[in-house]
Amino acid sequence: MSATCGKCGVQVEAAWAFCPHCAAPGKSEAEVVPRKHENAPVTGGFSGLLFGLIAAPVFIISGGMICLTGLGIFLGVPLIVLGVLSPLLGPLLGLNAPRGECPWCNAQIKSVVIFDRFSCPACSKRIVVKHRELLRAE
Repeated sequence: MSATCGKCGVQVEAAWAFCPHCAAPGKSEAEVVPRKHENAPVTGGFSGLLFGLIAAPVFIISGGMICLTGLGIFLGVPLIVLGVLSPLLGPLLGLNAPRGECPWCNAQIKSVVIFDRFSCPACSKRIVVKHRELLRAE
């Protein structure tokens, strides 16, 4: 469903609040429908990054030392590649993230270790993390 800009006459989508050509307002502020914000799924990103930053030098140094022996191509190079990728792999794997079910709706979730409270992505109710367990926030 498209409409025409009242100022410059360019075809614009009906849902757009402003014309992309001349920036004229297409709708009044009251007509603009706010969209619900979707939370990004963060799964232990900080703790995984911390693990990756600690593991990276260990893998790179040990891989470099093994490369000095005759086993470099088989063991040393893969360890160096693993060391370079470990800061990226840690957050992707969600290491040290408390996992479990939402105490409200039983949806499977992962939390972020640095936060002690967060909202369930399924039911939006508050959850508290205590001793790596997910509890209802009263």
